[in-house]
Amino acid sequence: MSRTYFGTDGIRGTVGQAPITPDFMLRLGHAVGRVLRRSGDKPVVLIGKDTRISGYMLESSLEAGFASAGVDVLLSGPLPTPGVAYLTRALRLDLGVVISASHNSFEDNGIKFFSARGEKLPDAWEIEVEEALREPPQWAAAAQLGRARRLDDARGRYIEFCKSTVPHSLSLRGMKLVIDAAHGAAYHVAPDVFHELGAAVVKIGCSPDGLNINDGVGATEPQALVRAVLEHGADYGIALDGDADRLQMVDADGRLYNGDELLYVLAADRLTMQRPVPGVVGTLMTNMAVEVALAGRGVELVRARVGDRYVLEELAARGWQLGGESSGHLLALDRHTTGDGIVSALQILQAVRRRPGTLASALHGVDLFPQTLINVRLSGNVPWQDNPALAAARRESELALGDAGRVLIRASGTEPVLRVMVEARDGELGRRCAERMASAAAQG
Repeated sequence: MSRTYFGTDGIRGTVGQAPITPDFMLRLGHAVGRVLRRSGDKPVVLIGKDTRISGYMLESSLEAGFASAGVDVLLSGPLPTPGVAYLTRALRLDLGVVISASHNSFEDNGIKFFSARGEKLPDAWEIEVEEALREPPQWAAAAQLGRARRLDDARGRYIEFCKSTVPHSLSLRGMKLVIDAAHGAAYHVAPDVFHELGAAVVKIGCSPDGLNINDGVGATEPQALVRAVLEHGADYGIALDGDADRLQMVDADGRLYNGDELLYVLAADRLTMQRPVPGVVGTLMTNMAVEVALAGRGVELVRARVGDRYVLEELAARGWQLGGESSGHLLALDRHTTGDGIVSALQILQAVRRRPGTLASALHGVDLFPQTLINVRLSGNVPWQDNPALAAARRESELALGDAGRVLIRASGTEPVLRVMVEARDGELGRRCAERMASAAAQG
């Protein structure tokens, strides 16, 4: 069954437009509550949020919906998405709920859910919720209504968890870090984690006003971090996105490291420590240079669909621990059940601390292949897969690239656009191949 409301990462949209409206959130809370009540016990859920002004409105609507179905609610206030996942598991709750639109601007918001184990929920659960949304409400009797209360020191509990993911022996003394929280959920968490481990911390993107989340700062706009690192003479900069599950890093020279490079460092560090790395999961967009470098160290890279939930599913199916996306969603399942920007940054800093050299030297020989991405607007009713000119251009391109490049053609999931991507050691050859295929696609 297809889903009406749920996308690849929960429900997301523009505030004030369906489904991101208070009346829908009331219905959603009620429907999810009814699904939870099928287990027989009285469930308890945790609701966290980022710093968007709309979070107050959506939080109160969800709270009322849960209470109307007989579900108790704990409210954490602003807390990173991975913090909600951790506390849901640690407190033995039935469900974790995050109100956030991640890296989007403040006009958007969304809802995502975590299981009692702190993991993303499967498609089957989302379909069950959508079926409950289509049913008439079944209000709990007055004596069975849910209650709501604030969770004491959710922030402090999560800070201690983050610190616990690295050995007690790790000290960041003598290291100067710039922390950019994107004016988002980690604004009052991330600086304290690194400070308590000994680092001198400079804060940017840590003054949320409800409207400035991800605005000119954070993992999606890392130039602010680059400037701050150079200005303050910092050793490294750490940029998170609005809900702190995404990471970008900058070194003292202002060089930016994306998720592909950081994923390689995580794997290489485990190999250096003689810990087994049977394989790593990336996505269709993971740079081929990382795949080549990992293969050179005897580690297989498997590509999942774009989206951290698909990376997680592939890791679970294979029993592996490391995965990630170019955007900076990194998964280290021996440290957390979901992507966590703060925990990932600690793993990278730990790797740098216990080996001579810098982050750049840890990536010696891993030179990302240039990528050319062209968006082609689709027209007509003929599927792009049936375009013979595009098929011929693709065959020619793959022959020209050989084993020094690759082609990826996929339709956008949100607009009528075909994305043509070529990645090649020879950037000019890759550009010509991409343009040839884009031209063929446009004529189809």
